[in-house]
Amino acid sequence: MGYGEKRGDWYRARYWIAQGVLRTVEDEDGNTIRFTTKREAAKAANDLEAEVRKGTWRDPDAGKETFGSFVNRWYEAQDLAASTMQNYKRHIEEHLLPEFEEKAVADIQRTDVDVWEKKEKAIYAASSVKTWRGTLHLILSDAVEEGLRDANPATKRRGRGKRAGRSRNRAPEKVVTDGLGILLIAERGSLLSGRDDEFVATVLKGYTGMRWGEIVGLEPKFARPEKVRVEWQLYELDSGELHHCPPKDDSYRDIDSPGWLSDLYLGHIARARPKPCACHGRAHVFRGHGAVNDSARRPGAKLVDVARRSGVSTGTVSNVLNRPEAVAEGTRVKVEAAVAELGYVRGGSGGETAAHWRRTGFATWLFQPAVTGWFPKKAPNDAHPVPVLADTWPGAPVRGRNASGRADACWLPIAQGLTPHGLRHTHKTVMEELGTPPKLMDERLGHEDGSIQARYTHITKGMRKRLMDGLTDQWEESLAARLTLSPRSSVPALDALLRTRR
Repeated sequence: MGYGEKRGDWYRARYWIAQGVLRTVEDEDGNTIRFTTKREAAKAANDLEAEVRKGTWRDPDAGKETFGSFVNRWYEAQDLAASTMQNYKRHIEEHLLPEFEEKAVADIQRTDVDVWEKKEKAIYAASSVKTWRGTLHLILSDAVEEGLRDANPATKRRGRGKRAGRSRNRAPEKVVTDGLGILLIAERGSLLSGRDDEFVATVLKGYTGMRWGEIVGLEPKFARPEKVRVEWQLYELDSGELHHCPPKDDSYRDIDSPGWLSDLYLGHIARARPKPCACHGRAHVFRGHGAVNDSARRPGAKLVDVARRSGVSTGTVSNVLNRPEAVAEGTRVKVEAAVAELGYVRGGSGGETAAHWRRTGFATWLFQPAVTGWFPKKAPNDAHPVPVLADTWPGAPVRGRNASGRADACWLPIAQGLTPHGLRHTHKTVMEELGTPPKLMDERLGHEDGSIQARYTHITKGMRKRLMDGLTDQWEESLAARLTLSPRSSVPALDALLRTRR
């Protein structure tokens, strides 16, 4: 039982929160409340003891913990996917701690959150600020559960705030392309890299809607006839580490594949013969592009050494290695002899190619130049068109010194603004155009619809066949259109398809 304790000409209220543990009734500022009568003090003490018994009592000292201290405890207690932990850490360190670190958890008011949000929106996109506020809301919700405060100040009250101009906060609509666009982008990407990986991967992404990490993490044993099994992904963390983990939202699935697409990726696997990577010990269908980061420091002949020995430019050596048919036979023989004499191995001086694509490297130096026809700015050079030789359409990229001066032409844009993720949107758009049922679209994209309509809808063999037939028709039309542009291609995988069609 609580009781009143006389302290001179006033009383303080004392109550038990546990056996042998007494507390004094205090106000919001932590000061002892002075009661004029013993009865009033006892009543206040008994009221708080009743809250203790019901489990609704909140320790007034608990809310004095700073947000910085609490959020550190909170983060350590989370057990989530590496990508989620990385995102939370970035939100906390870059956007929440600078504003709230020294504030007591109990002292954070709704107006504090609103003022912070307004300042962030003046600098960053509204969609990003909304994500960071969501993280703050999650953290403070757990603070409420711990009894550190009574309510969550980051909760958005419905019907409040500016109503006009909300459309301005919408992100720009994703750019998509069509079947011919996918084919041309895939061809250009392969011409830039000098191999088939980019061609096969781009077509696979455009016709399955697989996520980028799922493409990078695809293993040969999951690339099967008439279907691709999505079992893992390689997710790139901010540290650069590629994390081998389940697909997003555990979206394990089988993606139906038309016969021509199965032949394309199975043929690539047979030619490439993937070997396990050193980082994960697993074989993957596609390898990275370019040398590993430390290969330039390794001993051995370099491309420039071959150029000097054979008396030609580095661009000519690159053409001999990537597109020998575009080089005169006498020059090609001379370069090949220099390669043999110096023991030059492609993929860096040590001959080691990066095991996996990097997100920015692929998008910046392969995908975007293929889509836009422009290389990005890289000091000391400004952004500039991709210079190409016009011997074989759509043109072989020119490398080396004075590449633009030796070029005959440059590429026009195919789908300005398209990103690798835009191919996923493209696939969804194509499926809509073909009248594919939503249930089947969700299955292919790894989405989940929890509605009653989805529960009562089921996928049939007929639905799958109609979609495969529609994708095949689109592919055939794209090949036919590409054939009218030029009957040949410097990309071996595409040239074989065009030859068969001819």
